[in-house]
Amino acid sequence: MMDLDEIDRKLLAALAQDATQNAGVLGRRFGLSQPSAWRRIKRLRENGAIKGQWLELNREKLGFGVTVFLGVKLATKGRVSLEDFERAVTAIPEVQRVEHVLGMYDYRLRVVARDIADFERVLRRRIMTLPGVGDVEANVLLSEERRPGPL
Repeated sequence: MMDLDEIDRKLLAALAQDATQNAGVLGRRFGLSQPSAWRRIKRLRENGAIKGQWLELNREKLGFGVTVFLGVKLATKGRVSLEDFERAVTAIPEVQRVEHVLGMYDYRLRVVARDIADFERVLRRRIMTLPGVGDVEANVLLSEERRPGPL
């Protein structure tokens, strides 16, 4: 864990809201020069506090109106390695996120589809045929609010 001062926390919170902001804008906002803000952001990247930048796509505008969270329990953990399952599931383009979790299920998947019929096709033809898949539980996303995090 790295030591963060108040300015570092403000920079991280601002970048979590909008990662396209440049050092000049952020510097003016928090009372820093552009070079000082740039050095702080660079240090935060180098120390791993900032892992990267992502582009958030509007899935609905792109024709993917359904998001489903799947809980997947592997049936045969001894015969199928976790790595084999992970490699196979990440090759499915509709699977946007794969999380190895502790609890009732072994994995939590975020799956996007054009509609419910498309999701059923993905589930039956792609996910249920993966090595080791046992129980599956689906939860359809109704709405989502983005929260920037604990800073």
